[in-house]
Amino acid sequence: MSHYAVHGPFESDPRFAQRYQNRGKSKQAQAFATLVEGMDKSLGDIVTTLEQLKIAENTLILFLGDNGSDAPLGNNDAIASSAPLKGKKGTSWEGGMRAPLIVAWAKPNSKSAMQQQLPIAQNKINNQIATVLDIYPTILSAASVKNPNAQVIDGVNLAKQLSGQINSSRKNSFLMHFPHQHRHSYFTSYRFDDWKVIYHYKPDTKNKNKKKNKRYQLYNLVDDPTESNDLASSQPNKLVQMMTSMIAELASQNAQYPIDEQGQEHKPAIPTTVI
Repeated sequence: MSHYAVHGPFESDPRFAQRYQNRGKSKQAQAFATLVEGMDKSLGDIVTTLEQLKIAENTLILFLGDNGSDAPLGNNDAIASSAPLKGKKGTSWEGGMRAPLIVAWAKPNSKSAMQQQLPIAQNKINNQIATVLDIYPTILSAASVKNPNAQVIDGVNLAKQLSGQINSSRKNSFLMHFPHQHRHSYFTSYRFDDWKVIYHYKPDTKNKNKKKNKRYQLYNLVDDPTESNDLASSQPNKLVQMMTSMIAELASQNAQYPIDEQGQEHKPAIPTTVI
């Protein structure tokens, strides 16, 4: 089920509006809060209905967003709507791409044959990378359905991660590619394990905060989860390594690249000097 509720434009849900008045927040923020509560009630109603229909034990619920938060709090580069991460939807920051993923059987029962096919650890957090591409192979596995031979699978079965373990066989990387104009325009970001590189195709272009972007940015997300300490200059070898991997990943995906007014395609380049 695709909830549109928390997507802009934010129009207040009258059922819950009174609860968020006089909280010192803007009208938009108040409206957003009502939409979150409305979505929460909707999900609760779905679970209740599944139990009434006696199919809850055989129903897998996956709750996730398709990108980072768009809550009307703070600006694009602030630690606000996606706190404690920086940025919001459509930005190159972690707050623009990380989203919650909660997976559970609607009514857990360890004796259920279907749940034994996909056991899910309860009250556990797995911090290993997962993406929306992983949902398809996971559902196929849970339903004991074979993938059609002609269908290419880009994701990874999450069964091991959902059981509370680390899947050591999966590549812990994530590619985010925006070769067009948006909140943060013309960028590619690439994560691999603890590291993240951001490449700006038009570094001289000012962002919405009227600050020029740097061509390269490099962060260690374990030491610096808020992306406040750019290591591009102090870690040139790691920067080259990350850019090399990012470029290879883009090539493997047949990525499209920004095209300038003269029709020239701009591909990312590996730095040859200290930034």
